[in-house]
Amino acid sequence: MQATDDADTIRILVSTDNHVGYSERDAKRGDDSWQTFDEIMRLAKEHDVDMVLLAGDLFHDNNPSRKAMYQVMRSLRLNCYGEKPCALEMLSDASENFGGAFTHANYEDEDINVAIPVFSIHGNHDDPSGEGHFAALDLLQVSGLVNYYGKTPESDNIVIKPVLLQKGRSKLALYGMSNVRDERLFRTFRDGKVKFFQPGVQKNEWFNLMSVHQNRHAYTETSYLPENFLPGFLDLVIWGHEHECLIDPHYNPEMGFHVIQPGSSVATSLMPGEAVPKHVTILSVTGKQFECQPIRLKSVRPFMMKEIVLQDEKRMKAIAKKENNRTEITRYLSEIVKDLISEANESWQALQVERVNEKDVPHPLIRLRVEYTAPEGGKFDCENPQRFSRRFDKEVANITDVIQFYRKKSSTNRHARPEAELPEESVLAQMAIDAVKVEKLVREFLTAQSLTILPQNSFGDAVSQFVDKDDKYAMEMFVNESLTHQIKHLMTADGVNEDDMAGAISATKSKMEQLFASGQVKLRKKIKLKPKPDTWDSDIDGHWSDEAGALVRSENEDEDEENGESVRSKTTTTRGRGRGRGRGKGTAAASTRKTGTTAKAVRGKNVAEEKDEDNDVLMIDDDDDDIHNNKAGNSLFVGSNGTSKARSSKPAPDRSISPLKKASTSRATVPSSSRSAAGRQTTLTFSQPATQTRQTNSRARKVQEPSEDEISDDDDAFEPAPSRSTRIRN
Repeated sequence: MQATDDADTIRILVSTDNHVGYSERDAKRGDDSWQTFDEIMRLAKEHDVDMVLLAGDLFHDNNPSRKAMYQVMRSLRLNCYGEKPCALEMLSDASENFGGAFTHANYEDEDINVAIPVFSIHGNHDDPSGEGHFAALDLLQVSGLVNYYGKTPESDNIVIKPVLLQKGRSKLALYGMSNVRDERLFRTFRDGKVKFFQPGVQKNEWFNLMSVHQNRHAYTETSYLPENFLPGFLDLVIWGHEHECLIDPHYNPEMGFHVIQPGSSVATSLMPGEAVPKHVTILSVTGKQFECQPIRLKSVRPFMMKEIVLQDEKRMKAIAKKENNRTEITRYLSEIVKDLISEANESWQALQVERVNEKDVPHPLIRLRVEYTAPEGGKFDCENPQRFSRRFDKEVANITDVIQFYRKKSSTNRHARPEAELPEESVLAQMAIDAVKVEKLVREFLTAQSLTILPQNSFGDAVSQFVDKDDKYAMEMFVNESLTHQIKHLMTADGVNEDDMAGAISATKSKMEQLFASGQVKLRKKIKLKPKPDTWDSDIDGHWSDEAGALVRSENEDEDEENGESVRSKTTTTRGRGRGRGRGKGTAAASTRKTGTTAKAVRGKNVAEEKDEDNDVLMIDDDDDDIHNNKAGNSLFVGSNGTSKARSSKPAPDRSISPLKKASTSRATVPSSSRSAAGRQTTLTFSQPATQTRQTNSRARKVQEPSEDEISDDDDAFEPAPSRSTRIRN
């Protein structure tokens, strides 16, 4: 235990990518992730740090199991609660940093004794989802175990304000940006839609520390976060998401800040980056200076990896020209694997304080990559990879993928054979699914296909939600929503015959693709389920949402029905004899849907109203609305350029009234409470450093502005109107 008497030093234990819950159903590796996380929290208590900083992916799933949640809460409570007072002083407005039900840091709560506060952002594995858009970290925050900061409710318009902490004379500005889809974040930075705030007082005395959870390396042109996108006033960046442990600070001469990449605390793939020894670090900040104390984790399962080329091995050169050489090759490779197992066990024993019985040493992870291209005139007859791996089922933890065979790509005859050779079937079987990008697969598949009705780019996003987020209804809702848009545009189009129908469908499809590419339209995730029966036991029968008969209908169907009722209600108000018919929903629905003449009459007499309803169907993203700042809440901050700035607030667009409310009432009788909610919504956000002209659409000109005597002072006016753009996150 390292004690310090310096009252001006802030000591922070830094860790990322704990992935609690990874492979928890595995008989051998099921407890690895939470045991290592427990070791990290015990280190925080033993070294008496002031706080713990986690940079995303605390959980491996955004819907962690009860076991994973229990182990995390147990470790946090055992090691973070205590009678020792926390030496950190909170200077910023906690309601802006954390939000939620409790607008203060957990160590300032009078009802609980927190000795070591934990600050965390979410990653791409434990991101918010589902009803209410909650993350697993929200549960930990509301229980007083974690301070969840760095939320990004609008991925296309990001505002980052620091958590301001002070200990003695040291001041810490803690910035955080939770994970955003890399391509979208790249576009948001490129368009200048990311704004950083700095402390407005003693700006040069703050140590600026930021945690991010994004790709650091350019896997594609836009699927990463360049370091030069971050502001130059930062002093240190904690980089999550990359699993290779690069614990020593790396200086970026262009930007003038250092970067620490702690890496993951558990191996989630058998790759070279995961084989690097796992560390956490204790960061000591004094004034504008910092020091790092790396600590090797001892509970991590040992992992050894080696790569060989068979034809370069001396013993294999002569064997290549022999017939039936499988036995000799298998014997040689088995010897290499046994040496790796012995080396892994010895390295683990060396980390322990006391010698451990060999029976208690955890089975290591072993990966042997073998390039088995034979020399000219020879052949390497290799055994099946899974059969070979099963030979070591009592000695290793990964009993199905110990070895991986592959062949190097041939560089000859490139012009004669433009198509690249496919890998061997055994190699394809060994490829980890985590290494395959769903978006890339869909993009490559659709380049050779032609979708007539469904938009292509949002199709890839729906597949990604289905695979990555285990959203069972993503594809169904995407298809229903796309078909709904196509049908509505065809129904409202004038003079479209059967010959022109294909062109109209293609035009609508192109328009939907353009709106999705610009971020103005997003996929919706919300689904409606039937009420769960009283006799349903989730522990025995499973989740009610997994039941085939639980799904009632998509939100599109509900909205279509309400929009249909809205059109019928408008028709009855303009036609005196239709009033009696409007009272019977079943009769009205039948007459509207089944009688062609009635539908034509409605479309003919209310064409302007239906076109306006079509505009309501489109989901306009937050790119159209600037963030408006509250001047009183910004007294502690200035913009990232160091000067105080103000922007004239842009009036709230009239489309803030939700389509559901429009469907239930006519436009001439919009409730004053709804309009009051729309008007007051703009006063709850922050100011911006430039002015913009007001953008007016056709609907804004039609809806009358509420007068002052119509604005309600009821608290219900602050209830936010349902908005697709704030509900849907990728």
